[in-house]
Amino acid sequence: MPFFENTRKPEGFGGKIMLAMMNSGHSAMAQWGLAHIPLAKDATVLDIGCGGGANIRKMLALCPQGHVSGVDYSLVSVEKSRQVNRKAIADGRCDIVEGSALSLPFSGERFDMVTAFETVYFWPEIETCFGEAYRVLAPGGCFMICNESNGETSKDDKWVEMIGGMTIYTGDQLRTFLANAGFTDIHMDKNAKGWLCVTARKK
Repeated sequence: MPFFENTRKPEGFGGKIMLAMMNSGHSAMAQWGLAHIPLAKDATVLDIGCGGGANIRKMLALCPQGHVSGVDYSLVSVEKSRQVNRKAIADGRCDIVEGSALSLPFSGERFDMVTAFETVYFWPEIETCFGEAYRVLAPGGCFMICNESNGETSKDDKWVEMIGGMTIYTGDQLRTFLANAGFTDIHMDKNAKGWLCVTARKK
C-alpha cells in the first residue's frame, strides 16, 4: 500500500509511522479547533476517527471529571489510541473501540460533544455519517469538524489525487450536509492557514 494511503486507514508498520506523524503534525490544528468550544469539566465526548489518540488525550485534560470515547475503523489506530490513553482507560475515563462512522457502536443521546479531526474526508455516505453523529449527541450537544484543508486551493486537489477515497469539502458543502442531517446553529471559522472549523448543534 502506498504510504500516504495510511492517512485514510492506517495499516501495518507504515500505519504506525503515519499515526506518530499525525499525533505530532496535527497538534496545533487540533488545539485551534478545540478553542472554539469550551468543554465542561464533566463532559462526555466522542472522537470519531480518533487516529493516534492525541486529541482524546487533549480532551481528557480539558474535562478532568468527564469521559472521552474514541472510535476508528483502523485496528492499528485503535491500538495506538489505547496505548496513548492507557491510564485514562484504566481509570474508567476513556474507552476506544473499532467501528465505523456509518454505524456508530454507541447508544443514542449519549454525548455532550462529538468531534471529527481531519477525518470527514474519508467518510462514505457523509450525510448518513452526520446523521449518526446527530443520533448519539444529547439534545443541545455540539458536533465539531476540524480540517486542515478547506477544498478551495490547488494543494487540496493534489491530496485528492494522491489518496484514494479522499474528498475535501468546502465549508458551504459541510453546512448543507449538516443542515440536511438536522443540525442547527451552524458556525464556521477559517484562519489564515486555511484551517476550517465547523460547529453545529443538535436541537
